[in-house]
Amino acid sequence: MGRVKTSLVKRTSKQLLAKNTEIFTKEFEGNKRLLTGTMPSKRIRNMVAGYIGRIRKNTKKIIQ
Repeated sequence: MGRVKTSLVKRTSKQLLAKNTEIFTKEFEGNKRLLTGTMPSKRIRNMVAGYIGRIRKNTKKIIQ
């Protein structure tokens, strides 16, 4: 079993993806660099970047 993401992480990730769909990719490192300076802490930034990458990977599978 994996870790459960908090509602804060899920809500923030979905809001960021709704505003900037083309900017974020499925790679964690790129998403992390884009979020630098916008998140309140490093831990939250990493969790949001990871969740955004996961969402992008899953949407690619669904579309194709």
